[in-house]
Amino acid sequence: MLDIAEELHRWVEQGRDFAVATVVAVGGSAPRQPGAALAVDSEGTAIGSVSGGCVEGAVYDLCRQALEDGETVLERFGYSDEDAFAVGLTCGGIIDILVTPVRGGVYPAALGAAAGGEAAALARITEGPADLLGQALLVRSDGSYEGSLGGHPELDRTAAGEARAMLDAGRTGTVTIGEDGSRCGQPLTLLVESSVPAPRMIVFGAIDFAAALVRVGKFLGYHVTVCDARPVFATPARFPEADEVVVEWPHEYLARTEVDGRTVLCVLTHDAKFDVPLLELALRLPVAYIGAMGSRRTHEDRNKRLREVGVTELELTRLRSPIGLDLGARTPEETALSIGAEIVANRRGGSGVSLTGAHTPIHHDGPDSSPAGRIGSVA
Repeated sequence: MLDIAEELHRWVEQGRDFAVATVVAVGGSAPRQPGAALAVDSEGTAIGSVSGGCVEGAVYDLCRQALEDGETVLERFGYSDEDAFAVGLTCGGIIDILVTPVRGGVYPAALGAAAGGEAAALARITEGPADLLGQALLVRSDGSYEGSLGGHPELDRTAAGEARAMLDAGRTGTVTIGEDGSRCGQPLTLLVESSVPAPRMIVFGAIDFAAALVRVGKFLGYHVTVCDARPVFATPARFPEADEVVVEWPHEYLARTEVDGRTVLCVLTHDAKFDVPLLELALRLPVAYIGAMGSRRTHEDRNKRLREVGVTELELTRLRSPIGLDLGARTPEETALSIGAEIVANRRGGSGVSLTGAHTPIHHDGPDSSPAGRIGSVA
């Protein structure tokens, strides 16, 4: 439910009653991953999605029912070929949906934290004794927590530890622990949803291709920074959709700013005086993606210069250059799309080949399976 936290937080502030249906488990080719949510308020307004359309109507009705009776329910939807009009997933997968009326508890605090960009995790019981179903715990990045899962005294402490570990990794997923908080005894399954600040995209080079890439980066959920040493080009007026525009030598800015394992760096300057010191530093940082624009001749010359300053062959293998997937792109917008596609393929473990005629999975569990936004490992 944290994937629609901003909208739900507004509902909380407006005093609306609502119920949330959350995907808690999937099997096969399910269209949405754990953490995806659909919410319905008392007026019948709906936001979000749990299946891309297949079972939305039935889940909508479950939310309306939960608002009426105040009960949390767990429902499974799968494919049925016996009745073409039966409610089910046409893709052949299976999803388990937890439907919870949101009336107090830790939910408002969790939604407020996620909407405000705070790192926090929401742990909920999705499988176990009926009286514990839907019980929730809010866990913050410092390890503190509020709420209760309603079971053994050690249960909250153990669940908070598991949730914090998943939060630190930016992951959303399930974990199984014992009802008494140990690894023994009656098992409980928890869905842990991690909400973390948006990952960063840093675009070096204030050119027309950068303006298009900023729009793609924002669409993909990144916090986008444009950096260029030339003040005449690096202006907010030229990049109104960027979160920030920095006038500074690229390598100096990269040396002082914060990056992490989700950060993507896109070098569009294709000028050796900028590229070489920048990439020398970038290729030694623990970031998710490093791409550099330029022709194949520029690429070869840049690699030669990087080797001369001590960049190793192993470090060079991290560089995506020429940047982007082969889409035959010509315009800045097409080029930005190819770069965005390569970033997604890198994050999800995709091959970049056409799905038509391919025998590869449609959905991959890549090295970082989280969407580039607030929810991780659905990350």
